Amino acid sequence: MSQPTSFLERFLLCATLFLLVWLPLPLGSNRDWSMGLFVCLMGGVGSLWAVGQLRGAPAQGLHSKAVKLGLPMLGLLLLSQAWVALQWLAGLSVDSGSTFQYLVLGLSYCLLFVLVLSQFNTRKRLNLLLVTLIASGTLQAFHGAFMTLSGVEWLLAGPKTSYLGDATGTFVNRNHLAGYLEMTLACGIGLLLALRDGRPFNLINLLELLMGPKARLRLALVVMVIALVMTHSRMGNTAFFASLLMVGTLFVLLEKKHRLRNGLILASIILIDVLVISQYFGLEKLKDRVLNTRLNDVVVNGEVVQQANEVRDDVFNYAIPLLQERPLLGQGAGSFEAVYPKYPGEDIRIHFDHAHNDYIQFAIEFGLLGSLPLAAFVLMALWHALRALWRRESVYRSGVGFGAAMGIIALLIHSSTDFNLQIPANAATLVVLCAIAILANSHSNPRTRQESPQWS
Repeated sequence: MSQPTSFLERFLLCATLFLLVWLPLPLGSNRDWSMGLFVCLMGGVGSLWAVGQLRGAPAQGLHSKAVKLGLPMLGLLLLSQAWVALQWLAGLSVDSGSTFQYLVLGLSYCLLFVLVLSQFNTRKRLNLLLVTLIASGTLQAFHGAFMTLSGVEWLLAGPKTSYLGDATGTFVNRNHLAGYLEMTLACGIGLLLALRDGRPFNLINLLELLMGPKARLRLALVVMVIALVMTHSRMGNTAFFASLLMVGTLFVLLEKKHRLRNGLILASIILIDVLVISQYFGLEKLKDRVLNTRLNDVVVNGEVVQQANEVRDDVFNYAIPLLQERPLLGQGAGSFEAVYPKYPGEDIRIHFDHAHNDYIQFAIEFGLLGSLPLAAFVLMALWHALRALWRRESVYRSGVGFGAAMGIIALLIHSSTDFNLQIPANAATLVVLCAIAILANSHSNPRTRQESPQWS
């Protein structure tokens, strides 16, 4: 029997879910004031949670199965933060102010990871968490698409000054909205697959899926796909559909019994949303951006006919000396903006505060000692997600594992050409997705404990 939920537990649940919805609203929380607000709110919620643990909250807490499974991953996150603290305290950082900022943000991510594991470890609460992320993604998608189609072009509280004609939601950069939607779309697809009822496939069940109670979830996916295409983010769309094909193919091959139904569900997301709906919402412009991308100048008879319209490749090349200077210790978390200006050549004429490649930036700033624990953290989360995906005896767990694996892989692909992990809203959402990967295997389902393992 589950124990009654106290007022403090309910408040903490609501506060955590509110934080997840709030994070993208103030420009992705990528401003000093919004980062500070996130840290303060996280500290307040964490303090209340600690009070609840001291009072002996029995159902949710450090003794839950999910938290025990997540302890190695939490240790890796804390190890990386310990290294950032050492960079700051020992004067190893080129920019100590930014390093301290990254330290408090990192500790907030650690606390968020623990809160999600300890509070959402039942089927009902895990559903609530997934629905909240999906609702937040749908809200961002609707806002971004509506502003672009209406021509108003506003962020949350002011007009846009860049990326006009592209959906950005309440983010400044279209790529960051794309990164956020990759993760919330993955949650939506995972939940859609998790809520399958296990009945044999037939036309009536397919119509019920498309027009029945799950239609609202399906509609949310449609809205998010439209907005993703309208961002015109090349790597964002590539990462989403590549991860969908990769994880989807694995998922269909693993489950022989319902292979046709699962294949049709995934095919409908690709064919209906992209080839039909998105055709009217900027798919052609996205295709033109991809085809017209030039990393190098086009030279004919010694003269430059067309200049390169993509400089990120040059930024990567100029950033390599920074990595070679201090490969083990790093330049200091958050210090890229301070150290990069001394290296670019004359062909880099604009200011870059990030490397536009999360892997390069983490290696430069954290060094090998700080980057390896973070890489191990994400890879362990992916392992937990794939392990849940492999569980054929539970339709729900495999579906949630699908969503977690797809979202993690999508952002890993996107991180090769952008800096989503430097944006607090997206970094925090990835941490939550990593926690969901653990919960997919370890959450409890008291209502069906006595039922067949198929529904566990």
